[in-house]
Amino acid sequence: MLTVFNGMMDSMLLLGQDVVAVGSMAALLSHLLAAAVFAVLGIVVLFLTIFLMDKVTRFSIVKEVIEEHNQALATIVAAVVVGISLIIASAIFG
Repeated sequence: MLTVFNGMMDSMLLLGQDVVAVGSMAALLSHLLAAAVFAVLGIVVLFLTIFLMDKVTRFSIVKEVIEEHNQALATIVAAVVVGISLIIASAIFG
């Protein structure tokens, strides 16, 4: 009788571990989905910022950087991208 009871207890413990594993998997998938949503949202905001910056200036940033090889403007655009990325990352992480 004691062996049957121990077997039942082992079964209950294994079932309990499966419940924890399923709960952990659900939490993991929830966090992965949230990370993916925030990553896509951050990339969209970054591209909108670059697009807005291109529209605000009197010249085409793409033309200046790619066709005219304006290194100074490329450095400024890179600094703006890093700055906006830091702002987006701090907004996401809180």
